[in-house]
Amino acid sequence: MKRSGFDVMARLIGLVKPLTGYMILAILMGLTGHLCASFITICGGFAVLDVLGYDTPLGLPALFVPVILMAVLRAALRYGEQACNHFIAFRLLALIRDKVFQALRKLAPAKLEGRDRGDLISIITSDIELLEVFYAHTISPAAIALLFSLILCLFIGQYHPALGLLAAAAYLVVGIAVPLITSRLSGEDGMRFRTGAGDLSSFVLDSLRGLAETQQYGMGEQRLAEMNRRTDALSKDEERMKRTAGRNTACTNTVILLFDLAMLLVSAGLYRQGSVGFDGVLLPTVALMSSFGPVVALASLGSTLQNTFAAGNRVLDILEEAPVVEEVTGREEIVFTGAAAEAVCFSYGEEPILDHVSVEVPRGQIVGIVGRSGSGKSTLLKLFMRFWEVQAGQVCLSGRPVGEINTENLRNLESFVTQETYLFHDSIRNNLRIARLDATDDEIIAACKKASVHDFIMSLSQGYDTPVGELGDTLSGGERQRLGLARAFLHDAPLMLLDEPTSNLDSLNEAVILRSLREEGEGRTVVLASHRASTMRIADKVYSVEHGRMS
Repeated sequence: MKRSGFDVMARLIGLVKPLTGYMILAILMGLTGHLCASFITICGGFAVLDVLGYDTPLGLPALFVPVILMAVLRAALRYGEQACNHFIAFRLLALIRDKVFQALRKLAPAKLEGRDRGDLISIITSDIELLEVFYAHTISPAAIALLFSLILCLFIGQYHPALGLLAAAAYLVVGIAVPLITSRLSGEDGMRFRTGAGDLSSFVLDSLRGLAETQQYGMGEQRLAEMNRRTDALSKDEERMKRTAGRNTACTNTVILLFDLAMLLVSAGLYRQGSVGFDGVLLPTVALMSSFGPVVALASLGSTLQNTFAAGNRVLDILEEAPVVEEVTGREEIVFTGAAAEAVCFSYGEEPILDHVSVEVPRGQIVGIVGRSGSGKSTLLKLFMRFWEVQAGQVCLSGRPVGEINTENLRNLESFVTQETYLFHDSIRNNLRIARLDATDDEIIAACKKASVHDFIMSLSQGYDTPVGELGDTLSGGERQRLGLARAFLHDAPLMLLDEPTSNLDSLNEAVILRSLREEGEGRTVVLASHRASTMRIADKVYSVEHGRMS
């Protein structure tokens, strides 16, 4: 979704609410620290006036005490401000990552099917990390600059209103006009850079995962050339952004110099007219020269914030994206007594998948669904899991539509084994415990025996503590599939949904798994989807699906 910079900023600021107290503390310390820094210079102006014989609030010797005190305070307050800002920033980054993972959990699996994984990784890591600039170096500096500029305008304006107005104009141009102009000149550079970075991350991830195939078919040179092309394009975008930032700095410094000269000339003109004394020339000029620190911090953000807001926009897209299926809570818990699909129609976008499909799944039986690849078998199982909402008809468990069952209750009643078993970069034991975190070792072993994988695990050097590698790459497809079945047995739900559970197994292992499903199936209901006719021999009832219709 395309949002304006102000909209992104407002939404990001809204996330600071839990840490408002720390933000106020950071602003107060930063404001006091900058005032100390400026008034050290202003005290120097008072010292010059004292030497020239003008009346001053304090004599020259007495001025050393507040100068030393303000110097010490400036250092302590600067440290405190930065400590507060970075505490806020990194605490918020942790909270945002937590919110993003919660959002992804709600979006999965429907909204994440086919989503670019590399781009998601870029958002979760580098995009969120970029928000540190906003939370640590933007919110409190902006508030500090506003309050500080107001105080200095009042101080300078006490000598003559025209001088106060000139100071206000200087702060507005340097702190607001210059950043806005720079931001406009940057255009879509920030979003283009963040999108390009996400695409490059995705390309590198794909290249690493497909390295063996790339070498096998001699595509290394082409892949490397494409990676270099994308990297060069990203470098040009970054170069353009850096060039804009450099121009911003040069413009800011030039504007500051012009306003300093303007203050000197205007105050000198007022002095010649007798409207102000010599102190009205020296102190306003010195005060203005020493007071641009807070607004310069804002001016330097003009170009960098484009990148930050682009990252924030991508993060907000995830946080605010509506899930296809909302979680259900607050309903009465049910027990499993059977399942059914009644005249179910479903489409992925404009592509029809299921057309008035009906399946009866009595409790305690094994129901087979056979059909060629692409006939809609997997989609039907996902509808039983309520990964998607049906467009017509209904899917029921225990006589109740799945959309009216508490999501947690529904998940506890079902085990789903997909065609591809995802394994995390961890031990076999921890990968199995995903199904039940409180499972004992004996229960894990029993589940693995049912899935005919226990003997294989015990043949490994570290047994159940053996790492499976990234995405389970150290295991074969059949071994991963049997671990997926072991997870389903360990979950011990009354309804098992198995999508091609033997597709990666040879005929011997398929027979072992099927026998286990039959022998261990007492009290358990199984829906078995497969294109293999041999898999259907254990089914009590078989439905055939062709082109989304029952045949």
